[in-house]
Formats: sequence, structure tokens, C-alpha cells
Amino acid sequence: MGRILHTYFRSSAAYRVRIAMNLKCLQAEHVFIHLNRHGGEQFGEAFRAINPQALVPVLSEEGVQISQSLAIMEYLDEVYPQVPLLPPSPADRAFVRQLSLGIACDIHPINNLRVLKYLTGSMEISEEKKSEWIAHWITLGLEAIEAQIQQHGRSGAFCFGDTPTMADCCLVPQIFSAQRFNVDLSGCPTLTAIFNNCQALPAFAKAAPSRQADAE
Repeated sequence: MGRILHTYFRSSAAYRVRIAMNLKCLQAEHVFIHLNRHGGEQFGEAFRAINPQALVPVLSEEGVQISQSLAIMEYLDEVYPQVPLLPPSPADRAFVRQLSLGIACDIHPINNLRVLKYLTGSMEISEEKKSEWIAHWITLGLEAIEAQIQQHGRSGAFCFGDTPTMADCCLVPQIFSAQRFNVDLSGCPTLTAIFNNCQALPAFAKAAPSRQADAE
């Protein structure tokens, strides 16, 4: 096949890329990196040689190797422009990127596995306080995304219009994470409706953590 995706079933970042690849009907050999087993397989010498950041996903094809989910999605959109993940207008593309970055760079990183492990490990934060931390940052971030979408006035079935974009690829894993941690999403009715619309599409459903070969 020549295309490899290093992934983990519950990684939000890898989940985004799986959705994007499904939307574009792109296949890849999945190499599973378990983020908890044996202290985290991402920290092993073999994977660090692939990505010194010790993070998934990593996409490899034809001598090209890319980490960081948004960089991967932008690469896929440029190399495989059919079923675009970004709208044609520069202003609209910037808006979709704004939503995507708001999720991928502002909400997700401070609730990522390595941050949560540091909180409960070195910082000795209780599980209860960890849950408060998660809920606070997810709620704060998603309610801001909700407001941005409503102010922009261009959402339809999805974050931008009636066709999924990169923003939806980012939103769905973040809502999944919120649900997993029992975060109250009552303040995000638009995002919840978009999430449900996405879940009805095979490209999103097939990318779900429970549908992955490494799911526990």
C-alpha cells in the first residue's frame, strides 16, 4: 500500500486523521501504538526514531513522514484535493482553520493523556480534581467554539455549511472526549447537533475508537 498511519484507537489527534482519510476514501496500513501499555509504547526507542515528540498520529507515504494531526490533514488536502477539507474562499478557509486550531491547540493539549498523568503523578492531583480540570477546560473551550459558530452564521448540518470540513474532523473527537469524561454539554446545542449529524456519516462512524482494531 505504501501508506502507513501510526495510530491509537482513543487518541483524539489520530481520530481526526482517520476521519479525514475516510472522507477522502484513502486507505492506510494502521500501526498501533498503545499509549498506556508498558509505560507507553510511544516512548520506546523504535517509535521515538519515527517521532521524537512521542505522539500519535504519524503518517508515512512515499518517503514523506508527517506528525501533528492538522499538518497531516492539510497535507492530505493538498495532495488529494478531491473531497476538500477546506472551503474555497480564503476568509472561509481561515474560519475553518480558526475552529480547528481552537480545538486542537487550545482545548485538547491541556487534557491530553501526558498532561493528565503529570497532574495525578508529579503534581499529586486527586482524581476528583483531575475531573474538575478536564470539565473546566473542555466546557470553556467548546462554549467559545459554539459562540464563534453562531456568530459566524455559516453553519448548516456541519461547522461550516452542509459539507464536513477539517473543523468537523476536530470537533467529533473532542465531543467524544467530553462525553467520555461526562462533561455537561448543555451549553453547546449547536455543536451537539453537528456531532450527531457527523455520526450519521460512514466516514465518521468508521473512524470511531470502538471500531478500531486495537480498541479495548
